[in-house]
Amino acid sequence: MPHTIVIFGASGDLTSRKLVPALYNLTRSGLLPPATRIVGFSRTRLSDDEWRSSLRESTAAHAGRDALDEATWRDFARTLYYQPGDLGQTKDMARLQERLTAIEAAAETTRVYYLATAPQFYEPVIATLGSLGMADESAGPRRIVVEKPFGTDRETARGLNERLHAVFREQQVFRIDHYLGKESVQNILALRFANTIFEPVWNRRYIDHVQITVAEDVAVGRRGGYYDSAGVLRDMFQNHLLQLLMVTAMEAPVRFNATAVRNEKVKVLEAIRPLDPTHVTMAGVRGQYRGYLTEPGVAAASQTATFGAIRLEIDNWRWQGVPFYLRSGKAMSCRTTQIVIEFRQPPLELFGGGRPAAHREANRLVIQIQPAEGIQLHFHTKVPGEGMRLTYTDLEFSYSREFAGRLPEAYEPLLLDVMLGDASLFARADEVEKAWEIIDPFVRAWSTAGQPPIAVYEPGDWGPLASFEWMVKEGHAWFDQCPVLAQAT
Repeated sequence: MPHTIVIFGASGDLTSRKLVPALYNLTRSGLLPPATRIVGFSRTRLSDDEWRSSLRESTAAHAGRDALDEATWRDFARTLYYQPGDLGQTKDMARLQERLTAIEAAAETTRVYYLATAPQFYEPVIATLGSLGMADESAGPRRIVVEKPFGTDRETARGLNERLHAVFREQQVFRIDHYLGKESVQNILALRFANTIFEPVWNRRYIDHVQITVAEDVAVGRRGGYYDSAGVLRDMFQNHLLQLLMVTAMEAPVRFNATAVRNEKVKVLEAIRPLDPTHVTMAGVRGQYRGYLTEPGVAAASQTATFGAIRLEIDNWRWQGVPFYLRSGKAMSCRTTQIVIEFRQPPLELFGGGRPAAHREANRLVIQIQPAEGIQLHFHTKVPGEGMRLTYTDLEFSYSREFAGRLPEAYEPLLLDVMLGDASLFARADEVEKAWEIIDPFVRAWSTAGQPPIAVYEPGDWGPLASFEWMVKEGHAWFDQCPVLAQAT
């Protein structure tokens, strides 16, 4: 069946930097379904050829290959169409519908609507698609992709879900989080459920605690206006960090399909212990990098957190008593996303010369999502020579070393899954609302002056000193080696 991808916000950065390069790479890899057409819609007045020309330059810069393949680009460019129009004007959307009907030539077609617009346009576009009958599936499947942020709290997320469900069935809705398209995130499922060596120790009996870190080395920069109203909790925790927590903590699905996988992810969120306001202030630390207040668009006395660390507990049989520490920040020491599984110490210290086991580093499994994808296992071995002297060493798996060629960018498998109708790596309505329910108490507490006090940290640090002091009080220490795996050169 032919496919049509309609991109609302076609002149924006997301389209030129991520979506079109991803679709081009799918074409180059022979994975894009035959007879796929890509139709851009935006207010900028462009012809088909002008849009193709502008995309050629941006695709060459962002497709992740040494050079654009000219033959592939010529074939790909023929699939690109552009329709100028205003999202807020029903007549312009009606013209888009007429254009789509002409392009599809009355053939039954799978049509995907991609909302690559600012969030305030989501609901008007959804409503207009409904009023014009553009969600009707009598001429083929109709799907809609919604980018983050999906609401700003539970109530707005629920409202957006209601607007969507008034026009589209839940099976037609794909709420995208590009982190779930990364190979190393999907590999967590393979690591756990395709092997027998990890699952027996993937529980409270052997694991002491889990650290999930998403660190960015860049400052807010030109995003100050957006970021000052969002902050680190809305920007990173409700989506990326909770997604990583879910795939780390979920039970094995009965089968690998969208319903079974998403059921298990939601069960994790449902098992997270609710926190009252008093506990919230003790279960997290917030910070702001020095210089944030002078960023363009940031209020002069802003209390917005650019760094956050929180503790969550999962009250089920597998994870009871195992704290999950989630941490993210701007202007940090380096760019990395990693999951650290720290195991318990051995029950008896045989080789410590009388020292307690706590003086020795525990075994840990580090899953690095970016910048280089891979896994590292840290353990103790004997140093050659006399005596039983131990050293800390590691076993390492690196994607770039084990697999030749370029790893697909996150949007590539996700866009392909949308076209194929596989929602396994996309958030369901109840999942999004439950995630907000977990993060909302922290947002409310951190919006109250002094709850907890906001600590200043220097750009290039691993966050404020208060974060390290809080972790010591928790009886642990942050794993701050960055990155544990180097990118291939």
